[in-house]
Amino acid sequence: MIKIGEPNATDQSQHWHQQAILELAFRPFFLLATLSSAISIGLWILLLNGNMLIGSQGLSPHVWHAHEMLIGFGTTVAVGFILTAVQTWTGQPSIKGKALAGLVLLWCLARIGFYINDANSAIAATALQGLWWLSVVVIYSKLVFKAQNRRNYIFIALLSVMTLINLGMLIADLNGNSALALHLSRTMVLLFTIMMALVGGRVIPFFTVRGAKTEAIECPAWINQLVGPFAIATVLVFISDYFTATFGIVPIALMALGLLHLLRLAYWRSIKTVKVPLLWSLHLSYLLMALGLILLGASYDLPQLTFSNALHLITIGAIGLMIFAMMSRVSLGHTGRTLVIKPVITLAFLLLVAATLIRTFMAITDPLQAWNISAGLWITASVLFLVVYVPILSSKRQS
Repeated sequence: MIKIGEPNATDQSQHWHQQAILELAFRPFFLLATLSSAISIGLWILLLNGNMLIGSQGLSPHVWHAHEMLIGFGTTVAVGFILTAVQTWTGQPSIKGKALAGLVLLWCLARIGFYINDANSAIAATALQGLWWLSVVVIYSKLVFKAQNRRNYIFIALLSVMTLINLGMLIADLNGNSALALHLSRTMVLLFTIMMALVGGRVIPFFTVRGAKTEAIECPAWINQLVGPFAIATVLVFISDYFTATFGIVPIALMALGLLHLLRLAYWRSIKTVKVPLLWSLHLSYLLMALGLILLGASYDLPQLTFSNALHLITIGAIGLMIFAMMSRVSLGHTGRTLVIKPVITLAFLLLVAATLIRTFMAITDPLQAWNISAGLWITASVLFLVVYVPILSSKRQS
């Protein structure tokens, strides 16, 4: 019998591109995205307190913040997950080694350009970011087309639309149209909720049945069939609202979509997950997504609740918490470890929940204090994740 295994971790002849960190896309991108988010939030909160350490001739400050958290963090983790999961979905080996190192290098150079953020570096970083996206879409598409894995063709469309929205944000802002760039950044947040609904709708019920030992979860088919098209329609109406009158449809659509997500979540037996952090964090993030959409809609008629404050219920509580929960789970599962997180990671989840509530609601009465506290909580949660998972993601898979 031929034994197939990973190279010996102590083999001194191992080349640089055979290191564990380059075995699959989730390893470098989870770590780098988390580090990037801590740095970006640190730079942002310094700026809000009058200490600007990034350039001012490239992206405008608010667009820079939105871009580095949505793209430098959010989509980077999503890509790391998708380029890892596609190997399971298709049975085809995904990107690793030198090719993965090249993709990581593109990402790193783009981040450096945006951190410098002068006119020339921002343009160069935009080109690098576009090349990174193109590479991701091509790599993913080749794998699913080769395997004729039609069920996951949808991610080609989603990644392609994210690419266009991202480049639209950057080009608009670099040409002086910050209002359009911010609108596109908010559209990107709504695209994330589509990804959460798509991925979460597949894995959260499955993980719940296995992890909480519950009976099979059966959500009515009409809900699952309606969520996707309704979410896409809502995004289309929202993005159109910048260019043409939509006659008050946007807030109604946002609130209706949030209610639909709440109805879907009601079938997932969330109460059974309270003792399992890897589960309750996913359920809570989905709940915060639904509530965030409802508050976004309500913010159109509630002046004391700004759109930005409501948006952070989604960006921190839904996207942030789900990302940290999924990174924790994937990092353990794909390195051959038991799916039990350390207490310090549970603490990180709780810090993110606290950051969500403070940034969303305390910001109504004391904005700067809320920004400072929530930023500190995010950075702390990121550092806790890195302390635990750097050794795991940089070492060989356990047998």
